[in-house]
Amino acid sequence: MQLTAPATGTRPRTRDADGMAVASFVLGLLGLLVLNVFLGPVAIALAGVALWRGTGRRARALLGLALGVADLAVLVLAMDMTHTVSWSL
Repeated sequence: MQLTAPATGTRPRTRDADGMAVASFVLGLLGLLVLNVFLGPVAIALAGVALWRGTGRRARALLGLALGVADLAVLVLAMDMTHTVSWSL
């Protein structure tokens, strides 16, 4: 059996997926306060891709997914309460 070093310039998919899981969590958390109409869907998409690629940080990706959905729920609730298309603190 011959052991070879990985080719230069390649990154493991799980490392990228772990980064996406963390990014989805951070963007979902940030989206609860600002720009939830943009950050919510981005958090959902990043969490979905991280889960699809088999991240080692599955719980963080699921939290990012939940926070992304919560971002959109907060936006809909705030729009319903203020009868506007946007809201601010």
